[in-house]
Amino acid sequence: MTHYPYKDITEGLGFPEGPVVMPDGSVIVCEIKNCCLTKVWPDGTKEVVVKLDGAPNGAAVGPDGAMYICNNGDGFAWGDPGGVTQPVGGNPEYSGGRIERVDLETGVVTELYREIDGHPLLMPNDIVIDRDGGLWFTDHGTRTERSFVHGGLYYGKQDGSFATTIAYPITTANGVGLSPDEKTVYVADTETGRLYSYDITGAGEIRKPNPFEPGEAVLAQLEGFKRYDSLAVEENGNICCAGLTPGCITVISPEGKEVETIEMPDAFATNLAFGGPDMKTAYVTLSGSGRLIAVDWPRAGLKPNFSGL
Repeated sequence: MTHYPYKDITEGLGFPEGPVVMPDGSVIVCEIKNCCLTKVWPDGTKEVVVKLDGAPNGAAVGPDGAMYICNNGDGFAWGDPGGVTQPVGGNPEYSGGRIERVDLETGVVTELYREIDGHPLLMPNDIVIDRDGGLWFTDHGTRTERSFVHGGLYYGKQDGSFATTIAYPITTANGVGLSPDEKTVYVADTETGRLYSYDITGAGEIRKPNPFEPGEAVLAQLEGFKRYDSLAVEENGNICCAGLTPGCITVISPEGKEVETIEMPDAFATNLAFGGPDMKTAYVTLSGSGRLIAVDWPRAGLKPNFSGL
């Protein structure tokens, strides 16, 4: 594996995910275990932006400056086997998954979607917003002691007026991202170790894969099994998949080839977001140890729409 220099920004976070780099140099993270959005300043100072019913899992800034979040309904029970914070089962207080809008100025939370096409959202996980303000998001699904209840990939308008299923089922849909030209949407599947690729044909529409070719949408399933979590896209189109056990970031080309794999100092490297003046700083959430780090990245990341970066 490759190693790049990094520095610790802060610690003591409750299973952080969904980092969003802000124009003021701060990073807002989803503290899943602590059920809040938290702003982390460059000096490591932390400030709770809003406490939530349920738990934020992924986040993105919309064209109105609000934060759009995947709320997983506080569906995890928590433990620390081996001294590493991690989900260890289901939470009996689970309140149902939903997509929400958070006004960062007032803290007002507005629910947008709780069910799609007549089916309830289970544990929404990650979200990306296209240049037209459309929300592309995943649902990780839930699990029982002996089974998975699958989620998938979905699309919704930011005003809560329309949402639809894009791809279902996906075993454990996790990270989601768009190619620089927004002609492709990528989805990381945790428990199969796959990265899926779908051709976008319109707002909330994809070219449906051939049902008789189940592997058609698989962009990559690399040698050496990795449990992909969330992802970010580089300016050149590479897809950077955060990885669990082993903790790493795997960089995959748009052709599905491994570019490199960067070792992370935590078995639960769950997500990354790019920032800095040249977009060559990767802010990585290390959830097992509750840290946010900044990694010197060799290539520029893609600026998210509406980020102000």
